[in-house]
Amino acid sequence: MLRVALPNKGALSEIASTMFKEAGYLQRRDTRELVLVDEDNQVEFFYLRPRDIAVYVGRGILDIGITGRDLYLDADVDDDVEEQLSLGIGKSAFRFAAPVGAFNSIEELNGKRIATSYDILLDHFLKKNGINASVVRLDGAVESSVRLGVADAIADVVETGNTIKAAGMEIFGDVLLQSEAVLIGRVGHKPAGLDVLIRRLSGVLVARQYVMLDYDIRRTQVEEACALTPGLESPTVSDLANSDWCAVRAMVKKSQTNNIMDELYDVGARAILVSQIHACRI
Repeated sequence: MLRVALPNKGALSEIASTMFKEAGYLQRRDTRELVLVDEDNQVEFFYLRPRDIAVYVGRGILDIGITGRDLYLDADVDDDVEEQLSLGIGKSAFRFAAPVGAFNSIEELNGKRIATSYDILLDHFLKKNGINASVVRLDGAVESSVRLGVADAIADVVETGNTIKAAGMEIFGDVLLQSEAVLIGRVGHKPAGLDVLIRRLSGVLVARQYVMLDYDIRRTQVEEACALTPGLESPTVSDLANSDWCAVRAMVKKSQTNNIMDELYDVGARAILVSQIHACRI
């Protein structure tokens, strides 16, 4: 049975559970459940702290798990764990921040104190860039560390940056790491059911990004219309009762739907319909 680790709480927990439901897997109804067995799909789910998931996977206790790229890399299990699939959700960036005007570049951090909840990730970055600074490990609320005199700057995961601004600080320097939710697994470990699980999750991601577009077009305009809707492989073109017209079906990017509909109308397409894709296999 495939053993899968999912976040037990927070936004990432909801994201992961929703994805697995859409992929056809059983998920817990009570957030107090820590273990759930999906007999039909031969998967056993364990709900853990997101920060601990990479450790369990890296030590071979669990097969795969979903966590943030920042948390996975901060667990220092790079030699044992690898990304299996980027989920494109829960995006954030690991950045430096300090009081407004205090620093202009990361080189100015030499000899300074930097507070963070990601000490391993930060330490690797500092060594890679030849910066000699002291790392102050905190479990949270690193924004307060500068005001309290514990640090000169901070390194933290930033989504909107509003918390940084509210603390009277500004972001500076390049991005240390672009993070998002990722599916991780042990290096070289391919347990039964893993390929199916990845294929299902990939199908969920595609279904969220695309819609199905149907329209009627005169036969003389089919080539021009299909150039606007090439689909993933090729659009489906079918004859209609009126031999002068054809029906076309193709998957298109959800974000481009309205623009494509307008362009199709301009080239003569009619009865243009859009429908959601609930599941797919690519």
